[in-house]
Amino acid sequence: MLKNIPAVISPELLYNMMKMGHGDELVLADGDFPVETFSKRVVYAYGHEIPVLLKAILKYYPLDPFVEKPVAIMAPVEQDAEEPPNWSKYRSIISKSDKRFKDFDYVERFKFYERAEKSFLVVATGEPDGNLILKKGVVMI
Repeated sequence: MLKNIPAVISPELLYNMMKMGHGDELVLADGDFPVETFSKRVVYAYGHEIPVLLKAILKYYPLDPFVEKPVAIMAPVEQDAEEPPNWSKYRSIISKSDKRFKDFDYVERFKFYERAEKSFLVVATGEPDGNLILKKGVVMI
């Protein structure tokens, strides 16, 4: 047991985050994301909401300061679709963690799948609306 590690971060998730290097990507996938199709390494976090996971992960996970938009989100398929309610929660959590965050990189569905397939890790959740990609940075001292 370790102290002060949030319960939503499983040993497997912590282990995989520790193995990631600068520029590697972590996907937070919703319940409809085809994780087995588009990922080589999956950690299951069913029962945990993405906002809770995101907040916990960003305590330990630096976003890449060398790219304009280190957080990508799967854009809605329909052009006139309303923004899912969780997106404002994601923005708030990310902004509090990284002052440089301005907005998401909106990625078309199949382009998102391509990035997920190349990602280091996919975290599978049962969340209804999710699909974020976090690009890992370096720890700035």
